[in-house]
Amino acid sequence: MLKAFNIDGPLYRFMSTLTSILVLNFCWVIGTVIGLGTTIGVSTVAAFDVGLKMAENKEGYVARQFIEAYKKNLKQGIPMGLMSLVAMYTVYLDFEIFNKIPDASILLCIWGFLSGAVFFICFVYAYPLTARYVNTFRNTIKNSFRISVRYAGRTALLALILAIEVCAFIWNMTTFFIGLLFGPALLILTVSMFAMPIFRRIQKENTEEGIETYTDDE
Repeated sequence: MLKAFNIDGPLYRFMSTLTSILVLNFCWVIGTVIGLGTTIGVSTVAAFDVGLKMAENKEGYVARQFIEAYKKNLKQGIPMGLMSLVAMYTVYLDFEIFNKIPDASILLCIWGFLSGAVFFICFVYAYPLTARYVNTFRNTIKNSFRISVRYAGRTALLALILAIEVCAFIWNMTTFFIGLLFGPALLILTVSMFAMPIFRRIQKENTEEGIETYTDDE
């Protein structure tokens, strides 16, 4: 029983991870609000910088790492965040028009789902890619698309898990409050845990082929 409370015990590790997620979520919210929403991309990239380290159990001081990553990714994070917001709003408008217009064509609904799918595969790995690798915005989006297609099964599973998490957070007022405390950071950590093994595999393949890969750690 006492072993569970040891520093290497499961309870201690669980509480430590939970605390890290809570701190990361708080940092993400502050980083987003400080720019009145325009810095949501910067905040998300910085959170992924921490999330990828958490996926490998390499995180240190979460707040300090977040601040360092936040400063480093201002240039790339802002346009990525704004593009993401435009894409999400476009998908939202598709469904709003479908719901509000009487006898709207089912094609409009299908287009909304297709647009949402394209948006997802273009951006789901773009944020962790930006957090880990040095590249242009265009190439980052292109690489996210390629990874999503290459690892279609894993990406589909990731989308399903993210959907379940979101639905769980909005289930009722209690889960909604929990979602406010942990939601964004947990979603980021979920993507990070899927992305990190893929990145490691691709990086290994590139190394074997003699292709240089530049990470933000270098």
